[in-house]
Amino acid sequence: MIRTARVLPLLLLPLLLAGCGTEKAGVDTQKAGAGTADPKASASPADPAELASRAEALGLDPDLVHVIDPPGFTLAQQSVGASDVGLSIAYTSLKTGAVINLRVEPGTMTDANCATQAAFAEHMTCVRDGAAWYRTGGGQIEYVLAQKGHLVHVGAEQGKVSRALLRKAIASVRRPYESELTVVLPPARAVTSPVERGDLPTNGDGAPDNSVGKGG
Repeated sequence: MIRTARVLPLLLLPLLLAGCGTEKAGVDTQKAGAGTADPKASASPADPAELASRAEALGLDPDLVHVIDPPGFTLAQQSVGASDVGLSIAYTSLKTGAVINLRVEPGTMTDANCATQAAFAEHMTCVRDGAAWYRTGGGQIEYVLAQKGHLVHVGAEQGKVSRALLRKAIASVRRPYESELTVVLPPARAVTSPVERGDLPTNGDGAPDNSVGKGG
């Protein structure tokens, strides 16, 4: 099942989609990059030590920290979440209101267990599409890419986002750039001192002083 993560916002993985089934789709991790027209393509990757420090402060495995570049979608900063399971990020389209969800979690997948390892098992279908798997079921569609020890899920509500767009999204999986790090992995909140209250007496049981003056 899809797990709810608490709110917080990968080596650039070249992927190219080639033929599979009637849709001529496929993911080839050896050939294309994450959006060649993307102006961020020349940005510097985040410093590995800084990325690891921020991820570990949030209890997150640094290897799970990835982002995507879905065409026409923007990362929703308040959606970024980390849990004991992994990282989750939502990307929204201001034009259509559609949402693409990215989840990166520990795990492995094969052709044999693709249909059983699903967040939505109802009427599940799963087909190999190049280096990834394309799955549908329960009103959801998603691509799943297996990497070293973890799975990258890119999904959306069926009918809201096309398979072709999801294919482009999974093809853009990468590690965050330096300029994105504070959004994807904000530093752990510093512990702040308790606020001093002026209505607390210095003696007695420490209860608030709610007394009133004469005639009060």
